[in-house]
Amino acid sequence: MVSVQNWTGQEAGALRAALRMSSRSFADHLGVALRTVAKWESLGTATRPRPDTQAILDTALARADTNVHARFEALLFPGRTHARPADYETWTEDIERAVACISRQNFPFATSLLNRWLGRHDPQALDDKGLYLYSRSLVLLGDLQRDQGAILGPLSAQHSYLTARGMFTELAIPRRVAQIELSLAVVEEMSGRLELSARQYERLAADERLSPRDRARAQLWVGTALSKEGHNEYATRAMTIATRAFEDLGEPEDWSVAHQKLALASRGAGELKQALHYIDIARTTGTVDSPMQKVRLDTAYGHILLSDTATRNDGLSVLDQAAQVARQYGLSHQLRSIEGIRESSRG
Repeated sequence: MVSVQNWTGQEAGALRAALRMSSRSFADHLGVALRTVAKWESLGTATRPRPDTQAILDTALARADTNVHARFEALLFPGRTHARPADYETWTEDIERAVACISRQNFPFATSLLNRWLGRHDPQALDDKGLYLYSRSLVLLGDLQRDQGAILGPLSAQHSYLTARGMFTELAIPRRVAQIELSLAVVEEMSGRLELSARQYERLAADERLSPRDRARAQLWVGTALSKEGHNEYATRAMTIATRAFEDLGEPEDWSVAHQKLALASRGAGELKQALHYIDIARTTGTVDSPMQKVRLDTAYGHILLSDTATRNDGLSVLDQAAQVARQYGLSHQLRSIEGIRESSRG
């Protein structure tokens, strides 16, 4: 957001133009005489408003909306780059490309696509369309950071999500706000706050701001958080409800992932036969189009195989393959998970 250290007639005239007010309306808006506004317009930088009037101008600028700020900045700094409708079309295309790159774990290119826009624009100077695109870019940056394991701190998924949530709240788009809250719950789970994340998932599973698919995902993730805490019976019930929802919604990929999660919950409960049944369904019905999907599925499969001494060596081999792919694509969180499984199996 542009600010003014010392107002002159030039800045005052630019604010009037940015507010799209006549001289009389601007004078009434500020509570000053019409001749004062006329003096600013005629003398420009050669005149400075009195200190009390400077404060009035500061307040008027601070209370103005983002569109006014954008016009004000453009008038004062005409050489600066501002988002235009043509930019928005290119920006939208780059967002679509970034989505595809993140799904394939091509993190460097996705980062360059997103930072091309995030580094170029001040969100306070954007109109609603630009602010929407900026927020979408931030969410994707958060997804990228989360996949790379950067979940907490100033340059993290949590920080990106929180910033984007504030912007979508300002834009009054409740569905996007709820989706970010779901992503923040995932961050809580990844950082080890399992009970807190489970409560957040349960709340979001009944949140009408979310689509039926997202609510079913929240229900599934209630189970994943609880199974990590050892509450396998309750976790299995939550996952079974989600699995049925995915079937009713016609979401085969989510249905397959749900069986992967059910397999791990069954393993945690000591039901290895049931775990192998569920993981076989996941492996035969799920897609492994992306490295992340392959690593997650192989990690779950290897974890289950390690639970039986007869298949321990096979499990270690599967985990080795998963770790190799995780290293190749910079999936540090998945790699830490694999190492944790190995450590626990040695104990």
